[in-house]
Amino acid sequence: MQQGQPMIIMGEDAQRVQDKDAQEYNISAARGVAESVRSTLGPKGMDKMLVNSMGDVTITNDGVTILQEMDIDNPTAEMVVEVAETQEDEAGDGTTSAVAIAGELLKNAQDLLEQDIHPTAVIKGFNLASEYAREQVDEVATAVDPDDTETLRNVAETSMTGKGAELDKETLADLVVRAVQGVTVEADDGSHVVDLANLNIETRTGRAAGESRLLSGAAIDKDAVHEDMPTDFESANVLLLNDPIEVEEADVDTSVNVDSPDQLQKFLDQEEEQLREKVDQIVESGADVVFCQKGIDDLAQHYLAKEGILAVRRTKKSDLTFLKNVLGAPIVTDLDSLTADDLAVGSVTRDDDEELFYVEGEDAHGVTLLLYGTTDHVVDELERGIQDALDVVSTTVSDGRTLPGGGAVEVEIARRLRDYADSVEGREQLAVEAFADSLELIPRVLAENAGLDAIDLLVDLRAAHEAGDQNAGLDVFAGEVVNTADAGVVETAHAKEQAISSAAEAANLVLKIDDIISAGDLSTSGGDDEGGAPGGGMGGMGGMGGAM
Repeated sequence: MQQGQPMIIMGEDAQRVQDKDAQEYNISAARGVAESVRSTLGPKGMDKMLVNSMGDVTITNDGVTILQEMDIDNPTAEMVVEVAETQEDEAGDGTTSAVAIAGELLKNAQDLLEQDIHPTAVIKGFNLASEYAREQVDEVATAVDPDDTETLRNVAETSMTGKGAELDKETLADLVVRAVQGVTVEADDGSHVVDLANLNIETRTGRAAGESRLLSGAAIDKDAVHEDMPTDFESANVLLLNDPIEVEEADVDTSVNVDSPDQLQKFLDQEEEQLREKVDQIVESGADVVFCQKGIDDLAQHYLAKEGILAVRRTKKSDLTFLKNVLGAPIVTDLDSLTADDLAVGSVTRDDDEELFYVEGEDAHGVTLLLYGTTDHVVDELERGIQDALDVVSTTVSDGRTLPGGGAVEVEIARRLRDYADSVEGREQLAVEAFADSLELIPRVLAENAGLDAIDLLVDLRAAHEAGDQNAGLDVFAGEVVNTADAGVVETAHAKEQAISSAAEAANLVLKIDDIISAGDLSTSGGDDEGGAPGGGMGGMGGMGGAM
């Protein structure tokens, strides 16, 4: 003990940051992450080019993709990345908004801390505001019927605006809605369940995105194993196989001494007989088409071709699982147990131009979105945009609620939060007001990214909402305040609730830390970066700079 204080004994490489320094360090790191993605928000958001250590290039404005690809080497910053990942998993979209709001909450919290307001009061105020905001989101939300195709299209178009899919968003939004409706089933309790496992995305380059189409069934990017095999069947017995059609090898290393050519021939004859038996098992089952996840021996290919059976080898596991859904057939893992009951009936056709097999089932359901793009980078970004659109449309169908976009809901919730703050006692009232200010970051950034005057537009938005127009949002193309619900700019309520909740919880987690003790530098990789400087330095964020 020294002067009544405990002595902390740590190793030479250990670092410690305490009290306000720790809070400043954490807030700076978290805000650094949030600010790195702010410029991507909205219809006029910019893209990021990310180059990894292998030299692979990713061009995107998808928040979670940017944060996952960035070389972030800071424990606090990684907590904010988790906000984006959670938002992506739970809602499918709104990752940039969630991270931006978390960063703004911490910025406003720092102002409160500098006024000597204790972190626990700020945390309590944020919790109260978050709970109230989510209640108000539900109150503002509009119910939508799963069969309301126009609203679902608007949700899809809103999600795709500002992304690679925007140029052909009307065509693609129609494909997305039809795809989701194609895999939606009504549960016993009357609710609607969207099973995205029955929906597959196949990408091709060399054509415009507007030529993308929706297929009933599966598209398999493989060739027949033998050129003499038939490729088209109107009604085929299809076998899904996860067992190699090859000579079985011994489990241990063995050596065989051969004294004469006759003995060698016997071994070859045995191998041939073994392959013949495997092919005979397939023939006896009545199979016309075989999709095999494993390999097929050259001799077995010859036998299968002679029997008029189409065989495809090295089928991807994901494709085989999707075919299981499309055809309603089991995946056979042992040829010895194969029976006619393991087969499913479906049509198989070959598209030589696309080098694809199209497979449709008779009873089961499944659809494939065939997306086109002019280059690999274009089609990759298009796929990310379509995946987000699929997620938000499926969430809208299952959740049944939408909200006006363009920052309308944020301004409305902020207005209601300020009224609610009057009923909150103590210093928590200031935290509730700070939460309201943080939500208004969204319309502010939307305006900034469009090159508009954020202050004037925010004033106009507040005035419209005070006048009772809760659907008043920002039209960044016209640079004015409009009724975004009527303009077809709509978002899913679930994504907004999740973004508010995730941002508040992440901010509170950071604010609750007042002491950082690290065995080495303040990074998560243990690399050679200089890090962890006390006094609020960015520490291990060094790696992040290189990735931007």
